[in-house]
Amino acid sequence: MNGKGHDNAGAGAPARGDYVLEARDLARRFKVGSSFLATPQVVRAVDGVSLSVRRGETLAIVGESGCGKSTLARLLLRLLRPSSGQVLYDGTDISDLPEREMRRLRKDLQFIFQDPFSSLNPRMTVGAIVEEPMRVHGIGTRASRPQQVADLLRRVGLRAEYANRYPHEFSGGQRQRIGIARALACGPRVLIGDEPVSALDVSIQAQVINLLEELKAEFDLTLVLIAHDLAVIRHMSDRVAVMYLGEIVEQGETDTLYDAPLHPYTQALMRAIPIPSPRSRKVDSGLTGDVPSPLAPPPGCRFHTRCPLASGICKVERPPLATVAHDRMVACHHWEEARAGIPSAAETPAHSHAAERRFALYREHSLAGTAAASDRTP
Repeated sequence: MNGKGHDNAGAGAPARGDYVLEARDLARRFKVGSSFLATPQVVRAVDGVSLSVRRGETLAIVGESGCGKSTLARLLLRLLRPSSGQVLYDGTDISDLPEREMRRLRKDLQFIFQDPFSSLNPRMTVGAIVEEPMRVHGIGTRASRPQQVADLLRRVGLRAEYANRYPHEFSGGQRQRIGIARALACGPRVLIGDEPVSALDVSIQAQVINLLEELKAEFDLTLVLIAHDLAVIRHMSDRVAVMYLGEIVEQGETDTLYDAPLHPYTQALMRAIPIPSPRSRKVDSGLTGDVPSPLAPPPGCRFHTRCPLASGICKVERPPLATVAHDRMVACHHWEEARAGIPSAAETPAHSHAAERRFALYREHSLAGTAAASDRTP
C-alpha cells in the first residue's frame, strides 16, 4: 500500500457507480489580448481531458507548471465553467447546473488552495473563517457552531483558543491547517487540493501530508491532489494522471506508473526526481527545448517537439488516450518503444530512506499528541 489510503491492485474494473467525479472531454479556453484593434488569441488551458475519480481514492494530477492542472481542478469543482465537455458528480452533470442548485452541492465538494494566506480573509478571525461554511449551508445552530469550530481546529492540530486570532498571526503551515479545517466544516465528500503543500517548508509538508491522510480515513474522503512534487505524490496517492500542455498523456496506478512509465514525458519527469545520494547529484530529464505556448500548441502530439522518439506520424496525428493494460492508459504512438527503454529498478530514482523515516516520525508524534490530548480531556 506504500503509505496510501487503500490498495487497488488486483481489483477488477470498477463499475460506473464507483466513480464519484468524472470529466468527459473537458475543455477550457481563455481569450487573451482582446482589444478594439487586436484579434484575441485563445489559450487552450485544458483541452479534451477525460478522467474518473473513484470513490474513496486519492488521485494525483501532476505535470509542469502551466500545463493546466490548476484550471482542471477548478473545472472539476465548477469554480470555472467549461468551454465544452462535462463534469459529473455522482452521475449528475454539474457543468451547466444553475447557481442555486450548485450551491447545495458545494458542501460536498471543497477546495484547499495553494496559498494559505491569500485564501483567508485577513479581516475575519479564524473562528469566523471556519464557521462561515456552516452558516452558509445551515449546519448546526448559532449556539452549537463555536464548539464545532473548536473541535475542527483541534482535529487539524491547532488549539481551540486560536479561533479568536487573525490569519496574519500564524505561520504558513498553521494557515494551511486553518484552510483544511474550513474545507472540512461542512462535511465534504470530495476534497481537491491545488498544490496544498508546495508553499510550505519541507518539514511542514510532511506534517500536512500526514494530516490529509489521517483526515481522509477519518472522514471517508475522496482526494484529488494537484502537484508537481513527484516524491510527495508517490507517498500518498492511489492513482496518477500526468498532464502536458492541457492534455492527459498517461494514467495508472501509482506504483505501476512510477516503476514503469510508458509515456516519454512521464519518463522524463521520473528522471528529474533528485536521487538521494551524494554520488548522484546531477539531475537530467533528457528533454530538450522549451514547453510550447498554449496559444499555439504544435499539431499532432503536443510533446513531439521535445520527444526523443518522435517520428513523422507524431507531427500530424494526435494520439488518443488508449487503454494498454489493466487501469493503464497512455497517449503515445510509440509507447511500446518507450517501454522497451525503461531503465532497470536499480537505475530508477528511489524514495529517500531518510524521507520515509521523517514521515514515520511525524506519524508517531501525531499519534502521541492525539493520545496525550485524549488523556487530558475530562
